[in-house]
Amino acid sequence: MHLGNLERAIMESLWRHPDGMFAQDVAAGLPSRPAITTVLTVLVRLSRKGMVSRERVGRAHLYKAVVEKDAVVAEAMRAALDEASDIEAAVQRFVGTVSPEVAAALREALGARGETPS
Repeated sequence: MHLGNLERAIMESLWRHPDGMFAQDVAAGLPSRPAITTVLTVLVRLSRKGMVSRERVGRAHLYKAVVEKDAVVAEAMRAALDEASDIEAAVQRFVGTVSPEVAAALREALGARGETPS
């Protein structure tokens, strides 16, 4: 589920508006001010990827995020680790940069899987 910059910005808008948004509102809220046709193209692409739903309301479509932000972040983290040539080194470096809160969350998640750090 790799997202490009514009896809990510659009998803961020939709995550902030769980009741949905019209393409025109999405475009107006983006800092880069892309053309409405560009936003519509990206919304259709996100819909085909299964990340966004679209419901006809009058002559327009209402777009809603159907995947949670946490799921997209988790997938990005997994994909980044898949790119590592030395996964152990990558994980060690990552763990060395996280806050105590994130470290606690990692310990809790591993504990829930029945795994304990050695």
